[in-house]
Amino acid sequence: MTEKTESTTTFAELGLGPSLLKAVADAGYQHPTPIQVNAIPLVMKGRDVIGLAQTGTGKTAAFTLPIVERLQGGPRRARCLVLAPTRELCMQVKESFSKYAKGSGLKVTEVYGGVALGPQERALRAGVDVVVATPGRLIDHLERQNVVFDDLEVLVLDEADRMLDMGFAPQINKIVAQLPKYRQTLLFSATMVAEVEALARKYLRKPVVVQMGLRTQAVDTVAHAVYPVPKDRKTALLVELLKKDGMDSVLVFTRTKHGADRVVRHLEKAGIEADAFHADKSQGQRTAALNAFRTGKTKVLVATDIAQRGLDIAGISHVINYDVPAQPEDYVHRIGRTGRAAATGDAFTFMAPDEIGTVRLIERVLGTPIPRISVPGYDFGTVAAE
Repeated sequence: MTEKTESTTTFAELGLGPSLLKAVADAGYQHPTPIQVNAIPLVMKGRDVIGLAQTGTGKTAAFTLPIVERLQGGPRRARCLVLAPTRELCMQVKESFSKYAKGSGLKVTEVYGGVALGPQERALRAGVDVVVATPGRLIDHLERQNVVFDDLEVLVLDEADRMLDMGFAPQINKIVAQLPKYRQTLLFSATMVAEVEALARKYLRKPVVVQMGLRTQAVDTVAHAVYPVPKDRKTALLVELLKKDGMDSVLVFTRTKHGADRVVRHLEKAGIEADAFHADKSQGQRTAALNAFRTGKTKVLVATDIAQRGLDIAGISHVINYDVPAQPEDYVHRIGRTGRAAATGDAFTFMAPDEIGTVRLIERVLGTPIPRISVPGYDFGTVAAE
């Protein structure tokens, strides 16, 4: 079953209470996105839901808002568990809960690897209502009996396809085996591949499918462009573009961690503040880089595909694919970092001669050509525009 609706719906019409409506208004949101319009009433009714939506559609609030509405005012026991693939996504979901749970009395704790167990253990043992966790670290706490889910009411599997891609299926199965059988289960995913379907059949009961857009559909608030450029001229072109007006908050994607570090070094030599974000950075370094980027202290974040999903940073003006992503879906996820929540943004892709075929594959899957922009002194030839 696929739900559709008009975008003129208000948050009040979705059945949210006064405190949540105030929290939503304080956050600056006036109208819910389509995924929120369709999912929130279903979640509040207790239905199991499969939410299929491209990035940047307001998916996180589609489950945090109704869960806060349902759970507020309850006792300090773990009644909701959100499983997410990365630390960054855990932090985003925790932030969403905290933003909407003001005044509700709900206590939310995030649990992920790369940091000490002690503070997380103390927080869990002190009593929580909502646990947001990566699968591996949650198992560590379950084995230490730092948290029990005997009273669990809602399980959320966020970015399910990404969790399965990262090999978390055994951990998910181990965790779910320790949860109450009768519960509400929500599954959100950008794609509905066979592995996700199997997971849904295993753990959801008569779910309603809420699908917004095709899995390869790019966010329609993003303007796309391809810049033909020789590989050895990409950094120079990047510097030139970053010095133009309007490049206020730019997320640059490279294929490798080494490449990200190299680009940052070149940008800093050119007088452009930039940070790298990839798996070789410590959690503290990644958090500091994100905070600097989010607050505008640093206007450029150079990242590997670890950042293509799960990061919700308001106001990203541009996404630049320094290296063309290998898969069309990776392109969609990367550019979904801008043009979020009805804002507009630009997505630029630097295309070297050996990347022409990959760009054409992306265009075939998207069903539309991407405009070429030729910059004098950088374009390697007219072959790119064929």
